Amino acid sequence: MRIGIDCRTILNPNGGELAGVGHYTYYLVKNLLLIDKENEYVLFFDNNFSDFEQFEAPNVKIVKLPFYQYKKYLPITYSQMLISAFFAREKLDLLHSPANVIPLFYRWPAVVTIHDLAIYKFPDFFPSGRILKQSFATKVLVPDSVSRAKKVIAVSQNTKDDIVDIFGIPENKIEVVHEGVISHGKNCPNQASFASVREKHNLSERYLLFVGSIEPRKNLIALVKAFKNYKLSEGENASDLELVFAGGKGWKNEGVFEAIKEANQILSAKGDVESIKYLGYVSLADKLSLIAHATAFVFPSFYEGFGLPVLEAMSMSTPVVASNASSVPEITGKDGAILVDPYKESEIQDAISQIISDEGLREQLAIKGHNRAQEFTWRRCAEKTLAVYLEAVSK
Repeated sequence: MRIGIDCRTILNPNGGELAGVGHYTYYLVKNLLLIDKENEYVLFFDNNFSDFEQFEAPNVKIVKLPFYQYKKYLPITYSQMLISAFFAREKLDLLHSPANVIPLFYRWPAVVTIHDLAIYKFPDFFPSGRILKQSFATKVLVPDSVSRAKKVIAVSQNTKDDIVDIFGIPENKIEVVHEGVISHGKNCPNQASFASVREKHNLSERYLLFVGSIEPRKNLIALVKAFKNYKLSEGENASDLELVFAGGKGWKNEGVFEAIKEANQILSAKGDVESIKYLGYVSLADKLSLIAHATAFVFPSFYEGFGLPVLEAMSMSTPVVASNASSVPEITGKDGAILVDPYKESEIQDAISQIISDEGLREQLAIKGHNRAQEFTWRRCAEKTLAVYLEAVSK
């Protein structure tokens, strides 16, 4: 079988450019090539990608799409025509589009992966300009893709349910294939020295950590308020505890930073100087070290297609407080984390109090969370994806 995979979302992992759909595509492809030596793979990259050698194998053909530098000047329909033509000329038995969209004019067998339908479920969380910019994708490309695909891969059962609800796709056309996780245990390789990370960011020994983009659907204003109220209620007992945010600035982030500023002012008046810290985007090495040494990982998001940051924290034996919404409980399982209603700030505060005050609970969550995380591997993701390919071409 000749399988094409659209790898244009993969950036440059050796340069630290690996996130979101690019992260998924990278580890899926790497593991497919490890487990499958029989089928032929055609990998399509933008011409600006520089690390092709790591994908070279006897059963791999790499195709560089030459018009990357011009795509911002191309009308979207013309761009879709060009991409479709490049894919079609490879005479594939199956194309996999890992990023929600099959090229509009590609009319041969294809599989599409759907990650996140937040823009459909919570449009108010997105700026109007982005909704307008994405309107062709949300109104045409994504619905057309799930309709035309031989099979649809959903990264969680929650995402599958959303696909059925939003697009009316038959359930038997959709397969749930969970993502994997690469870091395991407190002492996993590739993490920076915590002493250097702590010094760099001037961190306390005790801190709660959130990793992700600063945007409304992450529910960070409620987290800031819950943390502030916990600190005020505990007084000296929590004077050294910090709340740390690591991640890029997303859209509509102003309210979060206003809440951080206000909370820090209130806490400073009580003697706790800069208890809430925003580190910005951090390197992979720093991120792993921050997760491994956090007192707890907090993730009260309203909506996640999969919830990879939660899984990463669990895999590193860090206790987790997370929302009971969307896909998150599916990832944590029944007892891999403390789950809270993201719409109830008091529940977030109570969970913080519980996890800080009870060392035995933290140890229990660390073990159960780590055990649960072992079920999510990229090899298993690749094996299940390959099974979807085989089913798709048999239809």
